[in-house]
Amino acid sequence: MNAQQALSRFPNLLSPGRLASLTLKNKMILPAMGTNYANADGTVSRRFTDYYVARAKGGFGLIVVEVAAVDPLGKAVGNEAGIWHDGQIPSWKAFVDEIHAHGAKVFLQLHHAGRQTSEAVIGERPVAPSPVPCPMVQELPRELTAAETWALIDKYRDAAVRAKAAGFDGVELHGAHGYLIAQFMSPDANKRFDEFGGDFVGRMRFPTEIVRRIKEANGRDYPVTIKVSGDEHVHGGRCIQETRAVARQLEEAGIDGIVVSLGTYASLAYISGPGGAMPPAYNASAAEEVKKSVKIPVVAVGRIADPFIAEDVLQSGAADFVAIGRAAIADPDFPNKVARYALDEVSPCLGCNQGCMGQVLDPEIMEVGCLVNPFCGYEGDRRILETDEPKSVMVVGAGPGGLSAAWIAAKRGHHVSCYDKESVLGGQFRVAAIPPGKQDLLKALKYYVTMCRKHGVEFRLGVEVNADLIAREKPEVVIFATGSTPRASQVPGADTLKTIAAQDVLEGRAKPGPRVVVIGGGMIGAETADFLSEYGHQVTVLGRNPVLAKDLAYNNRHFLIERLKHKGVVTITGAAVTELAEDRITYMRDGTPGQLTGFDSIVTAWGLIPNDALVDAIRDLVPEVHVIGDAVKVRSAVQAIAEASKVATAI
Repeated sequence: MNAQQALSRFPNLLSPGRLASLTLKNKMILPAMGTNYANADGTVSRRFTDYYVARAKGGFGLIVVEVAAVDPLGKAVGNEAGIWHDGQIPSWKAFVDEIHAHGAKVFLQLHHAGRQTSEAVIGERPVAPSPVPCPMVQELPRELTAAETWALIDKYRDAAVRAKAAGFDGVELHGAHGYLIAQFMSPDANKRFDEFGGDFVGRMRFPTEIVRRIKEANGRDYPVTIKVSGDEHVHGGRCIQETRAVARQLEEAGIDGIVVSLGTYASLAYISGPGGAMPPAYNASAAEEVKKSVKIPVVAVGRIADPFIAEDVLQSGAADFVAIGRAAIADPDFPNKVARYALDEVSPCLGCNQGCMGQVLDPEIMEVGCLVNPFCGYEGDRRILETDEPKSVMVVGAGPGGLSAAWIAAKRGHHVSCYDKESVLGGQFRVAAIPPGKQDLLKALKYYVTMCRKHGVEFRLGVEVNADLIAREKPEVVIFATGSTPRASQVPGADTLKTIAAQDVLEGRAKPGPRVVVIGGGMIGAETADFLSEYGHQVTVLGRNPVLAKDLAYNNRHFLIERLKHKGVVTITGAAVTELAEDRITYMRDGTPGQLTGFDSIVTAWGLIPNDALVDAIRDLVPEVHVIGDAVKVRSAVQAIAEASKVATAI
């Protein structure tokens, strides 16, 4: 009945689709998204394979494997996969065989970073159509000669031949996001006036020659698609009108399908638009524009994370296929769960960018992860397996870390009770969802609570856990997910002045006056300022860190800063508060004293400290004690949920 219900709700999404010579079992495509899981020599690692196999098992009709460099000097990251020599074919062949074993078709995305890499990654100066730096990387590239450009065209062709030899069903050219093909097509990056530039025809020669040569080498029936940015969102770059003409040129050259994304490194925030700041399917209109210009299939990309939205994109005719990207990172079984109408079991993408974009951009991590799916990247060695020794498990704290630990442990067969001193579930996530654009966090809470109830977790709310309670209950395992509490300030005057905590503002326990100073420039302070300014308050933010909201993911921070500027929020960063009084706030900035006056209320976001007071007191009462998340050290929810999964799968 559920399968019939799913088909009646999602007839387009779940029906087969034709792409060139291939028939895909549904219209859900896993788009190419870099993981940095490959080996340093470009070959396929076990971790890399496990990641993709999980999504093939999950029911995607087509898997498009992430960037594979056609030349070692074209890598964007150190562990980028490669297809630049024949010695890499065997590992790809073994990989493809595993994907095919689960009924999915698989393409390989051919890639060259051009100017969007660095000498630190490739060991040489990057190359590009013109000696124009990438605004983000900021390294001056060397201009390719015409002969070198023709040689690179042949490298794309040779890479496609290797991909076919490895068994790939087709290849995708990465012509989006400001990489080399995009650089040749863009008037912003291509300042040549030889055969590869100067006008539209010249800028299109590089991609069209690649398509023609691949078709000549692999046969007209071998599928070749391309990903392009509909709008580059940079001054002087390509807009959707020109992209429609680009699409026609590519179709004439023999391309079999077009994936319509957006942005370049210079407009990185748009590529993975955050939840709240960017609406669902925010780029589908660009796909619809391209579709007007061509007869070949078009794939829509961009925050298509809900099957109802995906179905509408297809039903409206905006695209022929939908790319389920970050939602597939959050839940590799997305298609299968949709097909059996188990929508409440879909681990939701929040558009938070903390695990995917946040970790990729973190120089200490630089690999894909996921806030709600701590198994991303660990599909082969971190599994939810039934326990042989069921234990009584007490989880203290019903925030995201505690709830995640509770449902995983319960699914394994443990007897789990989850306590919280509050009368409602959700912890800090419930509060964090209140500022503008943060409402998608509630999807995670609903999912965790649903999974807890499905697996028999017993909730005990409004209960303050203490040593006496633990001694009475006698749990075999206690998991402390007690989170953090607001830090008390040591600033003179803070203990006597009537201030308002940011959490009290967000939860509606206190209402500041019309003119507000928010002390604290981290995520909590900045988002509280966003909340207050949304409802008519005149807000000034005073932050110690030189960078406002530094603890937010890059994309999300970009749009938050835009909103604050648009709403006239004054921000003073790099400022240490030295004294608080009824009528003034004194601070030091760059060695110079400053003062704020004329405010009605002070809202404080001094930061957080671990709530770990009970841990040491009960260690002798319980055989097994675990502490996770902010109760260990104040960090992001990514770490809390990752630690929850490690503990819950190991009990």
